[in-house]
Amino acid sequence: MYRHTLAATALFALIASAPALAQDVTDYLGVPGPMTVGDTDYVLAWSSQPSEGYFKQEYLPVGATPETYDSMVIVEFVATDLPLADVVAMQTNMITERKASSDPIANFAVFSNDSGEILLDFVLSSKDADGEYIIEWNGYRYAEAEFDGQSGAMLFAMSERAYGNEDSEAFLRGLTDFKTGKTMDLTSAEMPELR
Repeated sequence: MYRHTLAATALFALIASAPALAQDVTDYLGVPGPMTVGDTDYVLAWSSQPSEGYFKQEYLPVGATPETYDSMVIVEFVATDLPLADVVAMQTNMITERKASSDPIANFAVFSNDSGEILLDFVLSSKDADGEYIIEWNGYRYAEAEFDGQSGAMLFAMSERAYGNEDSEAFLRGLTDFKTGKTMDLTSAEMPELR
């Protein structure tokens, strides 16, 4: 089981990026999907190589759209010689800065397990064009990995959203039980094998 650790977050995007309109999807990481997390099947919906040695892939339930997703699975790899705890610390620093500057709801907790993985559990908020809240819960599971002959950090993550003030309020009220279940789904799933 995961236990609190002083280490914190990452080179990975703060909020799962919502890609621009439809495009060809490339399986950069050898993880074509579909993959099952909990009781939901996710298919590869978007991918990118933002820079040399950094790959991002997003998976959605069939029929979901990235711009208004409710549930998403993310697999990323970044080539780095940084310790995993330092990768995670970059992400928690971004969340802390966000909370101080623009997002009073932003919050996180960090856990680790005996196999060296680190789990970051965090919540973010923003507002849409109409001033309605969007609440996002993320479970980021980090592990050391190798890909394409390079050592680095791998992210296996879940992102869940609620849209509009009413749904966002209900989402936050039920967040403790909700994230407990989703965290169990994420941590009990097989870590994707990069090929």
